[in-house]
Amino acid sequence: MTKNKNNQTIWGTRIKNSTSSQFQKVGGSIDIDKRLYKEDIAGSIAHVEMLFKQKIISFKIKNKIIFGLNKIEKEISNKKFEFNKKYEDIHMNIENRLFQIIGEEAGYVHTARSRNDQVITDFKIWIRSTNKEIHNLIDKIIKNSLKLAEKNIDTIMPGFTHMKNAQPISFAHYLMAYVEMFNRDKKRFSNNLDSLNENPLGVAALSGTSFNIDRNYTTKKLGFKMPTNNSIDTVSDRDFVIDFLYSVSVCSMHISRIAEELIIWNSDGFNLINLSNKIVTGSSIMPQKKNPDLLEYLRGKSGIAYGNLFSMLTILKGLPLSYFKDLQDDKEIIFKSSDVFINCLKIFDEVLKNISPNKKRMIELANSGYITATDLADYFVRNHSMSFRKAYQKTAAIVNLAEKKKKNLNELTIDEFKKIDPKISNDVLKVFDLKNSVNSKKSYGGTSFDNIKKMIMKYKKQI
Repeated sequence: MTKNKNNQTIWGTRIKNSTSSQFQKVGGSIDIDKRLYKEDIAGSIAHVEMLFKQKIISFKIKNKIIFGLNKIEKEISNKKFEFNKKYEDIHMNIENRLFQIIGEEAGYVHTARSRNDQVITDFKIWIRSTNKEIHNLIDKIIKNSLKLAEKNIDTIMPGFTHMKNAQPISFAHYLMAYVEMFNRDKKRFSNNLDSLNENPLGVAALSGTSFNIDRNYTTKKLGFKMPTNNSIDTVSDRDFVIDFLYSVSVCSMHISRIAEELIIWNSDGFNLINLSNKIVTGSSIMPQKKNPDLLEYLRGKSGIAYGNLFSMLTILKGLPLSYFKDLQDDKEIIFKSSDVFINCLKIFDEVLKNISPNKKRMIELANSGYITATDLADYFVRNHSMSFRKAYQKTAAIVNLAEKKKKNLNELTIDEFKKIDPKISNDVLKVFDLKNSVNSKKSYGGTSFDNIKKMIMKYKKQI
């Protein structure tokens, strides 16, 4: 490679005419990929150290290149670096500046590599780091969910199916359901590290290189576990992008689900939870309003996560091997998804610190809708040697009677119960106590207070 004397694009020797202005607008990616500068410089330093180790470049050239790269990193960090769209991307902007700083020797930095393996290396390092940040943010969400659950083990509310009262549960048990979801999300991001820990550097454009490079050396230097196995697959692979976008989409969906529930529960119709003034907004015309805008924001942003995942899948679905310009869109997609998602995680963590249950309303709603009917059916099975189906029928008849008389089940008299089954005795009234109902669900994973305490302790130890 020769010095870029005419300040021309790197392929200017081969392509004489300037690219059209229209192509320059769409051909460059510097506005997007400049955020990869730290990863790009780290990759280049590891690369030239390897070239020196393998006696491909001299000690003097290696030191000059590393000096120049470190200077460039400081310039970018201090916002004293001028990015030029003429040089398309972060790689060529840095290389062009390297020529300006150290001269001719800058041409050795690209020996035995291509932008194809260079950009994937940068990108994997960036996603790997972001993956860890997300992992830590999900941990915070789990911690705050556990704190809220621990305060509300004995807070009883109705559990819903089809948005209808189903069975009484602990509010803590409801929160622990989302702890399970977020724990799976955390595992998903952890699993992604397997593919992110394969080092692409050294496969060059698509076929490898004739230079005697040491890919294991750069693998260790850059914190990867192993080099990739196939050069063609390496430059065309974006499975790690799909994995990341999928993980973001699933976790966004979980956040959207709980956001939707909290919006419903905060409504005047339900009034099951209270939102502090820190996480609500007002109306421009209705002075009384306190709107759950942050929750609505979280619910809406899941659409961006889905759209970006589908965009990437669509780009890849008909793409032959190996590298194509189409793949350049991966960074914008990932950066947008990551930025929105990380913001959502931080917002949701703040929401968890600023919600509280309306315990009185929860009990009030739990006492409606014949919510202990299943407990009554279980009572018949245990105490009257009935099959569950027969017990179900008798319980349904009692519910019909209570509905006809406009009473709750616990408001029926023993004589009224005996009209359905003469064997019923006074002990039946115990099954309608909401606390007894919740505590009776002792099967592993059930809503009994003891179960919840054990699960909270389990996850507190894991974090």
